[in-house]
Amino acid sequence: MSRLTTAEMRGYQQICGNDGAMMVIACDQRGGMRTLLAKDPQEQAAISDKTLGDTKADIAQFLASKASCVLVDPICAVPALVDDRIIQRDTALLIGLDASGWDTSPEGYRLSKLVPGITARRVRELGATGGKIMVYLRSDRDEANVHNIKILRHCIEDFAREDLLLVVEFLTYKFDDEDEADYKAKTPSLIVGGSRICLDCGSKVLKIPYPGTPEACAQVTTLAGDVPWAVLSAGVDHSTFLKQVEDAMRNGASGVIAGRSLWKDCISLDRSITKERLETVAVPRLREIQAVIAAHFKAAKFEHVRQGQKAHA
Repeated sequence: MSRLTTAEMRGYQQICGNDGAMMVIACDQRGGMRTLLAKDPQEQAAISDKTLGDTKADIAQFLASKASCVLVDPICAVPALVDDRIIQRDTALLIGLDASGWDTSPEGYRLSKLVPGITARRVRELGATGGKIMVYLRSDRDEANVHNIKILRHCIEDFAREDLLLVVEFLTYKFDDEDEADYKAKTPSLIVGGSRICLDCGSKVLKIPYPGTPEACAQVTTLAGDVPWAVLSAGVDHSTFLKQVEDAMRNGASGVIAGRSLWKDCISLDRSITKERLETVAVPRLREIQAVIAAHFKAAKFEHVRQGQKAHA
């Protein structure tokens, strides 16, 4: 199992809160953010990278400042977040390497893409604490993953050479000819299997979809060993995500990397509306997630003390 180096551990500490849990606000989406800002495809296409950058800046300033870290893309958000002193000095910064969308193979497999020119060295030059790579995986079909595993290994090796923290994310997906019910039934095993692939490639911090059940969360924890993993929100509604966070934390997760479930109904092309809703809607949601994490750590600490007292009885 891959272990964090001293430099990587320092980066990991910085993306965690004072309680030691990851609490990262994700806003590295581009296409997905455009669909939230406008309904009409022509209006979406007219939204500039500068407008997206302003929206991400507001999320960083009004929401991520209440967490431990913000995850952004390298096209719209940086270097302005740093150069314009928008991101607070004690808010860590992760930069995503993956390009928006995917290519499709003749067999119907999703082929992940990287943003050109965004290497570990460039991530460091942009003032980031570390990077994040996302690939699509179907752990039940080896041939579907060849291209994406190659990308994953390349990024892990690149960041290892720079001794810079890299968070590894994967998403699973349904094949076009696959029955929806069959796919949902497979999801826990696909997420456990995708976690195994990432770990086998040398991942040291994981960002994964909710594994589907508490039992699957526990399987991921056992598989990961000392490798910390965070659950992502995948845009589900806030109440659903809260329950998923509870299940994940109770069964070994090390925190949360959440985006759309916090801010998807808060952002607007009118920045005054965005700022108001981030403060009145998104921040209270964040506080609820933080309360779940805090309750877990309190319970875990109590259990540790109880077991120690039992051992000395």
